[in-house]
Amino acid sequence: MTRGRTLGDILDAAARGHFPSPDGGTTVVPQPSHRDAGVIAFTAHSVVFTDEDPEWVRRTLAVLDCDALAATMNPRFLGALLDRTRRSMDTIDLLTVATPLAGAPPLELIELVDADHPRGDRARKRRDDVRIWAADGGVVVLGRGVAGRWETAIEVDEGCRHRGLGRALATAARHLVPDGQPVWSQQAAGNARSVRAFQAAGFRPVGAEALLLDT
Repeated sequence: MTRGRTLGDILDAAARGHFPSPDGGTTVVPQPSHRDAGVIAFTAHSVVFTDEDPEWVRRTLAVLDCDALAATMNPRFLGALLDRTRRSMDTIDLLTVATPLAGAPPLELIELVDADHPRGDRARKRRDDVRIWAADGGVVVLGRGVAGRWETAIEVDEGCRHRGLGRALATAARHLVPDGQPVWSQQAAGNARSVRAFQAAGFRPVGAEALLLDT
């Protein structure tokens, strides 16, 4: 188990296709902010970002009765980490990333300024600098999330599903992200519809993420 680079360093490298060595190890790094703590599992290597004692992380993982490669995403470890940090979580997400695209988005969008949209309210609890755009039948959200990375989320109205709008909204996020930065997104593993939309829009899977929410 190692401790060294920051989470931002690791994410920047992953966005370029350079991942932690698949050595079965676990890297522990400090939280990038008080808000953000959790676990990212890459292929055969995990990153735990927490301000808790790294030795506690090591001891807790060592006693789990499971495949060592799955230990950081094992419910017993996540439960112990939640109890120790007094945080909560929703689910384990598929973590994806895409490169930016030049030019205008592939559909007409209107930015919602100071809009009281439920998706925006949720995003502001987890991200900074949140912006929201509306299309006919859906919205796309951008904001700075874990370690300052640009993250996107989309929502499609029920009556507008199965028309490719989700793919178009996810693609739009690649045009909207500023400064030529990569754009990240999380999809619940069971939400196959969302997973398909983001992958069709060019988002590639890089790992699994369990984000611990500050209660």
